[in-house]
Amino acid sequence: MADLSLLQDSQEDTDGFGVDGYSSESDAIIIPSVLDFVTQDEMLTPLGRLDKYISSENVFNRQMVARSLLDTLRAVSEDERECVSVLERIDRLADDSEPTVRAELMEQIPHIAIFCQENRPSIPFAFSKYLLPIVVRYLADQNNLVRKTSQAALLVLLEQELIERGDVENLVCPVLVDLTAPDSNDDVKTEAMAIICKMAPMVGKDITERLFLPRFCEMCCDCRMFHVRKVCAANFGDICSVVGGEATEELLLPRFFQLCSDNVWGVRKACAECFMTVSSATSPEVRRTKLSSLFISLISDPSRWVRQAAFQSLGQFISTFASPSSNVGQYFRDEGNWSGAQTHSTNADAAGSSSAAETSAASHNPSVCEEQDVAEEGGGEQTAEVLTEDDSKCLPEETEASSGADEDPPASARDDPSPSPAPQDEQELFNSFHYWRTPIPEIDLDLELLEEEEEEKRPSAPALGRKQLEELIENLEPHIDDPDVKAQVDVLTAALRATALDSGLEDAFLEPRAAQSNPFSSQHSSELHSDDTQRRDDDDDSDVSDSSVNPEDERKSKQQDVVPQALLDQYLSMTDPSRAQTVDMEIAKHCAYSLPGVALTLGRQNWHCLRDTYETLASDMQWKVRRTLAFSIHELALILGDQLTAAHLVPIFNSFLKDLDEVRIGVLKHLYDFLKLLHQDTRRKYLYQLQEFLVTDNSRNWRFRSELAEQLVLLLELYSAQDVHDYLRPLAFCLCTDRVSSVRWTSYRLVSEIIRKLSSCSSLLVSFLGELVEKFCHSQKWSGRQAFAFVCQLSIEEECLTLDQFSEHLLPPLLQLATDPVPNVRVLLAKTLRQTLLEREYFLNSAGCQQEALEHTLVALQTDVDKDVKYFASVHPGSTRLNEDAMSTTSSTY
Repeated sequence: MADLSLLQDSQEDTDGFGVDGYSSESDAIIIPSVLDFVTQDEMLTPLGRLDKYISSENVFNRQMVARSLLDTLRAVSEDERECVSVLERIDRLADDSEPTVRAELMEQIPHIAIFCQENRPSIPFAFSKYLLPIVVRYLADQNNLVRKTSQAALLVLLEQELIERGDVENLVCPVLVDLTAPDSNDDVKTEAMAIICKMAPMVGKDITERLFLPRFCEMCCDCRMFHVRKVCAANFGDICSVVGGEATEELLLPRFFQLCSDNVWGVRKACAECFMTVSSATSPEVRRTKLSSLFISLISDPSRWVRQAAFQSLGQFISTFASPSSNVGQYFRDEGNWSGAQTHSTNADAAGSSSAAETSAASHNPSVCEEQDVAEEGGGEQTAEVLTEDDSKCLPEETEASSGADEDPPASARDDPSPSPAPQDEQELFNSFHYWRTPIPEIDLDLELLEEEEEEKRPSAPALGRKQLEELIENLEPHIDDPDVKAQVDVLTAALRATALDSGLEDAFLEPRAAQSNPFSSQHSSELHSDDTQRRDDDDDSDVSDSSVNPEDERKSKQQDVVPQALLDQYLSMTDPSRAQTVDMEIAKHCAYSLPGVALTLGRQNWHCLRDTYETLASDMQWKVRRTLAFSIHELALILGDQLTAAHLVPIFNSFLKDLDEVRIGVLKHLYDFLKLLHQDTRRKYLYQLQEFLVTDNSRNWRFRSELAEQLVLLLELYSAQDVHDYLRPLAFCLCTDRVSSVRWTSYRLVSEIIRKLSSCSSLLVSFLGELVEKFCHSQKWSGRQAFAFVCQLSIEEECLTLDQFSEHLLPPLLQLATDPVPNVRVLLAKTLRQTLLEREYFLNSAGCQQEALEHTLVALQTDVDKDVKYFASVHPGSTRLNEDAMSTTSSTY
């Protein structure tokens, strides 16, 4: 009895569930029927039920109240006063002491807000008065779950535009700014800054600049919490995109330089990941003079994770150098007369990139810093160790000074007898006279005197820097096994190549120039030396290999002024096997992924810079790298034009055709896009290879065959009717008999399109239709006969041939299917006759035996023993065309 009394007392505490408790009589437990309690709750009004459970001591009951608030609102939606009462109860529930109840309530707030906006326009201030204050209050809740839920709810409300702009500015933003105050809780501060960064694109430029930007800049320099700096770095690009270029360069860029040299590698890694977005918000001058050198420092970072993120973003960063107004790669056929703006590179870019590389290497190697003071001319950035709060205020002036140093070309650069011709009209850019031999430099006596005077005043920093770089590389070589040292040596080597541009100019001018020194020499020299084709091809193939040995040859073979040469050199080095060991095992895949964007940025005139890299990637041992190239080869072909595509991409395309299925699928998905860019003669050669796609490594890979059928539909327009009949017809018939229904139904559409293609040639059409009847209408398999009926239906609906041609060649064998022993075939025949043929006035008004045979067949189907056949043959087509229930009996066979 004691146990029973305890059980009774315990049950009385659970009255919130709607159970009054146990009753004890004659030592027996009597449990009332559950239906009795349901009836008691149903007798309560929605508000009464809400009041009953909202005050329950049971946490689960209060959670259920929060979960059912939307249903309660819907129940009282007709009464405005009761709706307000429910909203008042929500405000009461928001003060619940249990975090799970508050979190459950916050999950329902967006749904309730949507309901109030859509169904209760008569309560204009319902959301801002009752719901929004709860969301804002929960942003500073002590419980982590409640805060996270409120942050997610706030973002949903902003995305759905449920918060008025005035409420955002007056209620939400001030609270978030206060939560990021220096004396705020660390976790709350980090979360609030993350919300601010996510809100910035939603609230727009005005609010972001006035309310968020000052605090964001302040948080970027938070010395106590690196988590806050990491959040700022991760979202830096989004803030730059919102506030625009002017605010980015004046306020944000100095902070970005500081974050890129942060003590914590996670902050620097976040900067590397958002570098492209930041670059897109700056001017081309700032991008070239400041961000390029900053990115070089990230590539040579001591942390492998930072270097990995930097190399992954390198191709994307290079793509930001493409001019939005340029038409590089847009003209496909007219390759020789492209009208993109041409500029000629100077050694200023190389010197600036060299200085940046030297400084970035020195910033991570204390032994280099002392030797670097003389050679450094201000092109680098400060490290975290020397950047104090006072120094950070002076950072804009330092960056301006560094950009000025980069923009001022050295005298040796102005005195450069460059092999590229002087600026000319567009008609003269590709004149072979300027490229087949060393051009004669134009001499300006006044300019020479001015250069001599400036050269006397100019310090000999480049020569001294080159000598010091050689010594540094020599000192670091014994420790080359260390991945960090290897990365620094690579950067110093690139800097040495850049400084070599100033030293060997006179010797380079006097030396005879090989054909491979100019990217266009192979084209123009062919006009004069047709018997040297093989020798010039060998020279072109050895561009990159020779350049790694001779810096002068490298400079001449990679003349381009679109991208700073140091960045391009680092990108080309991503195919180096040592990078996979020191940076990332999948670095080659990232290089392949971004290569079309880099090629579009450089333009087809600079394809020689990327050709060897592309060929190296195409022969990479990792199939994922080759697969990436296969998926984008059609885009690269569009950029390069038909001549370069035929010379350099077609051989690689052919190798992909014989590769693994994982690689072949990339080629197959864009087969039409690639072949349409080729010359007709080259394109026709692939007709013999299309059948190879029917053979796969795994016979169960039916999606491969389905993709082939879809591509063949597109390829029909690229070939003549005779070629379609001779080569594509067998493939279509083979795919129509595939074991997988999805492949077959795609192939039926292919057959109908072939009929359309051959309809202009009567002899080929008669031959094809005859084979179609023989192979499918007279097939031993019922699926083949059903396929014939579907092809006939599709041919009429898509108007692939004239009705006269259909009546002559396809209608008689089609009507023979009325006696087919398989009901599914007769069902499709009935649908074809009733829903397709009889909708055409041609068959209704036609005289002769055709109309008589059609009516006779329809009558026979209407008296068929199968009820589905009878249904589709009898009912008017308008009422069954979209009736899925009626079609369900045969859907499994389609």
